[in-house]
Amino acid sequence: MARKKNSSGEITGPRIRAVALDLFAQHGYAAVSMRQIAQGVGVQAGALYLYTPDKQSLLFDLMQAHLAELHAALAELPPCPDACAALEQFTRFHIRFHRAREKAVFIAYMELRNLEPENFARIEEMRRSYEAHLEGILQRGVAAGQFTLPDAKLAGFALIAMLTGVNTWYREGGRLSLERVEDIYWDMVRKAVGA
Repeated sequence: MARKKNSSGEITGPRIRAVALDLFAQHGYAAVSMRQIAQGVGVQAGALYLYTPDKQSLLFDLMQAHLAELHAALAELPPCPDACAALEQFTRFHIRFHRAREKAVFIAYMELRNLEPENFARIEEMRRSYEAHLEGILQRGVAAGQFTLPDAKLAGFALIAMLTGVNTWYREGGRLSLERVEDIYWDMVRKAVGA
């Protein structure tokens, strides 16, 4: 079907994703209808289907885009041959990256249960790849005698959960700056791995 004259896919597509992100974060995926998303965008409900096949695809696209951006940003970090320096870099990166994307992070964690099995498997693969990056740092640290850990995989899960938790309580303008929070969390991470 041809797009209407003067319509812009470069504007409408991103607007649909932005509105869906806001609504899913505020009300939850299950409580939001395509009609509500269309209303937020300012188009007829049928127009959404020019940009996405269904609500499930929209949720998957939001999660996939978030994780793809995460992987791309992680890949841009300078290499750290020293495991302790790499762990500090990862700690600070994780806090900063996720803090700047509060709604996307909330959806990526809280709406996993609403993904269909095939979509869940694809998102889970992307998440595991990110977790494996941290696990690799921890394994390097153990092998070099820098870290003392009984299980690098379990430690990785615990550290990611702790770091992601900053999003649940941190607010700009609060008692601590984000930089200070990073310093404190890095100190806790360092002690948790026995460095």
